[in-house]
Amino acid sequence: MVSDLEQEVQKRRTFAIISHPDAGKTTITEQFLLASHVIRAAGTVKGKKSGKFAQSDWMEIEKKRGISVTSTVLEFNYHDCKINLLDTPGHEDFSEDTYRTLSAVDSAVMVIDSAKGIEAQTKKLFQVTKQRGIPLFTFMNKLDREGRSPMDLVDEIENTLGIEGYPMNWPIGMGKNFRGVYNIAAQNVELNLPNNKVEVISLKDGIPDDPMFKEPIFEEAFSEVELLREAGNSFDPEKIAAGLQTPVFFGSALTNFGVKTFLDEFVKMAPSPADHQSVEGEEIKPTKSEFSAFVFKIQANMNPHHRDRIAFVRICSGEFDKGMEVLNERSGKQLKLNSSTVNPTGENEQVEKAVAGDIIGLFDNGNYQIGDTIHSGKQKLEFPKLPTFTPELFCRVRAKNVMKQKSYHKGVNQLVSEGSVQLFTEVSTGDYILGAVGQLQFEVFTFRMENEYNSEIELVPMGQRIARWIDSDNVDEHDSSSRNILVKDIYGEYLFLFENNFALRWYNDKHPDVKLVEKI
Repeated sequence: MVSDLEQEVQKRRTFAIISHPDAGKTTITEQFLLASHVIRAAGTVKGKKSGKFAQSDWMEIEKKRGISVTSTVLEFNYHDCKINLLDTPGHEDFSEDTYRTLSAVDSAVMVIDSAKGIEAQTKKLFQVTKQRGIPLFTFMNKLDREGRSPMDLVDEIENTLGIEGYPMNWPIGMGKNFRGVYNIAAQNVELNLPNNKVEVISLKDGIPDDPMFKEPIFEEAFSEVELLREAGNSFDPEKIAAGLQTPVFFGSALTNFGVKTFLDEFVKMAPSPADHQSVEGEEIKPTKSEFSAFVFKIQANMNPHHRDRIAFVRICSGEFDKGMEVLNERSGKQLKLNSSTVNPTGENEQVEKAVAGDIIGLFDNGNYQIGDTIHSGKQKLEFPKLPTFTPELFCRVRAKNVMKQKSYHKGVNQLVSEGSVQLFTEVSTGDYILGAVGQLQFEVFTFRMENEYNSEIELVPMGQRIARWIDSDNVDEHDSSSRNILVKDIYGEYLFLFENNFALRWYNDKHPDVKLVEKI
């Protein structure tokens, strides 16, 4: 007998979409919502004059800039599956948020611009999916524009990423001559007709005696498909499950061609929730009766009218029931989960029940930190810590208006808790210093402080610094200088911000007994 919990878990598909900026990731996300009838019309991230914005881009700065700067959780039903989709920012300055998000999913969809191929940020994000060994599905986007040869694109996946590519369909032309795709396994052709209409023609009984199929553009596509059958990779579900082979689909998210076909095949092949290993070495199965989850993201002000703070958690096992009590393993606090939310299209909805694989948002009054494990069982349980990146760029930060210190400190502490920037306190002066992976994080921080907390700030750039934590109790606060500034992080741990590699080596030579370490 299969339990109700097992049945529900098997319906879950929890995945992230990754890509280089402007590859069409947010557009394909909206087409998924359109296919599932969650929305009636997709907005466009660049349609500022029309007042339409991407459904997953809820921040004011995202709407103004036309970019995604934070991961968004979307939930919808498709066929008999419950989809948990995490739309991640493509910009490299927000890679830390994306890396943590990838720890909360069971598979990933990689969107590639067919004119540009695999770009730098795509390659970085792929490495994270490879480390986790999660299945990866590829959508070659923008076939409505002129792009690179499809053979070159598939070869690049193998040569650059070191993973087999298996084309599930094959494009017939591209750009103005994009006529459709050949669905290899289904043995049919999907024709791309005017006004976004699609016609499907079966080829199971051979190529129909139709003049259209004798056109060079069709004959070339048929010839390439035959070459793939003879010399290409064999479809291997076990390799896909292990992240060693990626099914490749071609289409256009902007014109919504090929997206539904991709989604249909994805829900068939993508895995249901996987086991999670605890720090104690136990494999936590999703069907285990005790509830367990971890916090992978904290977001402030999703509803600016309520100044809310939401901790997003991935449920690893068991079932969530509104009002249940859990233990926060880090703090030792018992917490009652009275309020939780999902964010399917920018409108928060209360969650009464959820199961392993689901992503829920818990309203937070400061009880949670990124990486926290919460669970219902009495036995000790902790999931591995999530990665924290060593920042490279630093700025001193201060309020322009000294009369608004309360809103200033509230804004700094709430935004820092999200993890996109890190806060340090200079030991000698008590000044606040912000650290980030990229410059855009500072710009977003400044924008949000002013627009969400009514606090104008001044950032004084310190340039690039080399951050090294002090892994010993042997800390002399007088060692601080302009070349190696001694600071504390939000956990009270000491570290130095070195001016350059020369300053780091000089300090190491002078203090061989002080062990210095960097984060991931």
